[in-house]
Amino acid sequence: MNAEQKQLEAIHNFEGKYPKQIWSLFFSEMWERFCFYGMRGMLVFFMIDQLKLAEGQSQLQYAAIQAFVYAFTFVGGLFADKILGFRKSLFWGGTLMIVGSILLSINPHNLFFVGIAFTVVGTGFFKPNISTMVGELYRKGDPRTDAGFSLFYAGINIGAFIGGYLCIAIGKGHLFSDVIEASQRWNVAFSLAAFVMLISLINFYFTKKSLGPIGLQPKQISASGEVSKMPIWKEISVYVASILAIPLIMAMVQNTDYTDYFMFTIGPLTLLYLFYEMTKVSVEDRKKLIAALIFIFFSILFWGIYEQAGGSLTIFAANNLNSELFGVHLDPNGVNNSGGALFIILLAPIFGALWIWLAKKKLNPNTVIKFGLGFIFLGLGYYVLFGTRFFADAAGITSLDFFTLALLVITFGELCLSPIGLSIMTKLSTQNLQGMMMGMWFLASAYGQYVAGIIGSNMSDSVVEGGSNLDKLIAYTNGYKEIALYSIIAGLVLIIISPLVRKLMQDVK
Repeated sequence: MNAEQKQLEAIHNFEGKYPKQIWSLFFSEMWERFCFYGMRGMLVFFMIDQLKLAEGQSQLQYAAIQAFVYAFTFVGGLFADKILGFRKSLFWGGTLMIVGSILLSINPHNLFFVGIAFTVVGTGFFKPNISTMVGELYRKGDPRTDAGFSLFYAGINIGAFIGGYLCIAIGKGHLFSDVIEASQRWNVAFSLAAFVMLISLINFYFTKKSLGPIGLQPKQISASGEVSKMPIWKEISVYVASILAIPLIMAMVQNTDYTDYFMFTIGPLTLLYLFYEMTKVSVEDRKKLIAALIFIFFSILFWGIYEQAGGSLTIFAANNLNSELFGVHLDPNGVNNSGGALFIILLAPIFGALWIWLAKKKLNPNTVIKFGLGFIFLGLGYYVLFGTRFFADAAGITSLDFFTLALLVITFGELCLSPIGLSIMTKLSTQNLQGMMMGMWFLASAYGQYVAGIIGSNMSDSVVEGGSNLDKLIAYTNGYKEIALYSIIAGLVLIIISPLVRKLMQDVK
């Protein structure tokens, strides 16, 4: 056993639920998610209110931005596997995100799409790789892995909760309006995203030594089997290529027709590459990868429904919700952006402990069942959103209280699926394909975002031109009822096919 293997063995031999190294990744991800969700919550509102885009168009543009964010996680995961390693990918991605946020803080109106393009590419290098490092803190088959990812997911949502509320509330003037000039509110909101991203990188820099060999740059292996250091020209080529991709991303986000072409191309190409890689693995590993693909396929539908949060629900919150949550005055857009994250913060430790307790009692539902339950709760949440129409006044303004209840139910679904999804990708992947498979998981999210934009845009287009808030209420809640049904059907299908998928997964739980 060499020195790196000994270090990894020492990390794996921890007591309790969580290795100490998880806290380094926890806080880095928390601040990065503050940046990401802070900007996510501002996009649609900013495009409608400040850039004067139509509601339907703003949702398509938002979907394009989010789709490329998640699509580039596949690219980032691939380059991390083959050339950079997880640590260097994380630093490079974080740096690009800082640059993008700074550009937006300088002139959000004129530099909006430039700053967004930097953020898209940066997130692609940052996001999949830190998630993969969480998985490597545990041995294969360690039943505590799900609990670790649930804790990590709580960190994600602490950042999402704070950033999701603060950034949009500052931009709209609901917070600190007495100290921030009206003309500078959006500048300050975007600069806050840049500041917290810097904190994320500083935290990782000073704690990375505790990770041992996890995330280090891979070695180059020649055809004869000789191992050598990765050539510097390959590393520099990745940096140059990612910079050159920024104007391309900018153009495709501005023209959503290009997004259509991209999404129709990247998916099939990715599958072809995965099938090629699958020819190199054993039959047992190949079956596991097929099971991973089933999870990936269903996750597209899940995120297509769930991610109305950043699109149609942003518009719904701005137009159709009052500003009173249990007697407290709050910005409804801030509640929409941060409410789900708050519920995850509160519930993720409980869910993590629940999975461990059920495992000890040999009652823990398998991963496929958990996915199915995720869909069912998601559908029930959207049925609650449909129910908000019954609490509306004549002007089409409805209850923020009832809306928040819907976010709670949806959160049950997210906790059944999302942290478990991150975990199952690491469990079903071979060692040399972990970054790629994590990237494919996020690529599925990209397709989900793409689908979400189409769904939301169709809801907006169903409103008659010049329609009242009441017309919008009826149109959006009808849409929520329809997608609720699709979600519940998908959940039932997953539960029915659970035995088949479990056979493909073999010993993975």
